[in-house]
Amino acid sequence: MQFAERLNQVETSAIRELFKLLGKPGIISFAGGFPDSAMFDVEGIQAASTRALQTEPGAALQYGATEGYNPLREQLAAFMAAKGVADLRPDQLIVTTGSQQALDLIGKVLLGPGDTALVEAPTFLATIQCFRLYGPQVIGVPLDAQGVQLDALEALIARHRPKLLYLIPTFGNPSGGLMSRERRLRVLELAVRHQVVLVEDDPYGDLYFGEAPPPSMLALSSEVPGSRDWLVHCGSLSKVLAPGLRVGWMIAPPELLARATMCKQFSDAHTSTLSQATAAHYLQSGRMPQTLAKVRATYAARAQAMGDALRSELGAGIEFQPPQGGMFIWARLTGAQGLIRDGAELARRAIEKGVAFVPGTPFYATDPDPSTLRLSFATADIDRIREGVARLGQALHAQ
Repeated sequence: MQFAERLNQVETSAIRELFKLLGKPGIISFAGGFPDSAMFDVEGIQAASTRALQTEPGAALQYGATEGYNPLREQLAAFMAAKGVADLRPDQLIVTTGSQQALDLIGKVLLGPGDTALVEAPTFLATIQCFRLYGPQVIGVPLDAQGVQLDALEALIARHRPKLLYLIPTFGNPSGGLMSRERRLRVLELAVRHQVVLVEDDPYGDLYFGEAPPPSMLALSSEVPGSRDWLVHCGSLSKVLAPGLRVGWMIAPPELLARATMCKQFSDAHTSTLSQATAAHYLQSGRMPQTLAKVRATYAARAQAMGDALRSELGAGIEFQPPQGGMFIWARLTGAQGLIRDGAELARRAIEKGVAFVPGTPFYATDPDPSTLRLSFATADIDRIREGVARLGQALHAQ
């Protein structure tokens, strides 16, 4: 059987492969990028689903418009307006099957062999895989504590003339980083000046632990003339409500949005109307702020516990920036005191000790740093976090 040549550009997810090892009894996993199912507002989602079926069963169970269920589009526009995105009309967004589909649609619409896409280094693994499927060169842009490095970004734009730049500026996966307001504005200016499509992926922006993060680049675009013409914003309810609903959205310039809608027709016709109707009624119910407050408090405590345990158990052998939100700690092995500094080797040792995490190498499109690793604090309670990090310390210090 002969398969499409494009499949030669990608391989199966290293994270998905790692999950095959997690059936061992008693293993503690920091590997997944999942929200904690105990945080799901089951009562609220059930009520929303019931209301959808009671008030509009035909619409909730029938085929729907590819662009999305209009009551949900209205609720999403209001949801974005509450976060500072002014003058957003429902017809300026489409509903996608998770934000993952939005990324795939962007790849289909914009990328092909001979093109270049710039991404953060490190970045969301599935984005690298998704973009590569369409044949472009995918190049990483280095990060620092304030986000993507502007000098390096501008140099890469000048050298490669990319079609698009993909960023997760707020509590990125895997970096956990937070781009400053000033740098967001500079990136918007660069996109306009060089006519590069800027893709802002924002699945974690509501999961902040203290002060709210800077406004999204979409919200800030009103301060940079012309930037909305080059900006695509992807959002999702997966991390803040429930991933099983598979509800995401894309806000984009009209011409790009129209082509993405056409490609979505070919892909799945439309996102589940029952999921969309459920999400619309949930957002309308006013329960989201309470749900978010609970999730933020829980994840903040777990992030603190993991950071404290890493310092205690791994000491000088690891370095990391405490996250201000999101679901991840991005760390680097230092090799201090003769300890190992290879993330893949530590992952193998850790599995033997009954704890799992993801080595950092797969999150780089180019020039991977093998000393890096991603730890998720979202799904383990504080006791399991402390036990898991203790096991990780044993693995690090094992001879």
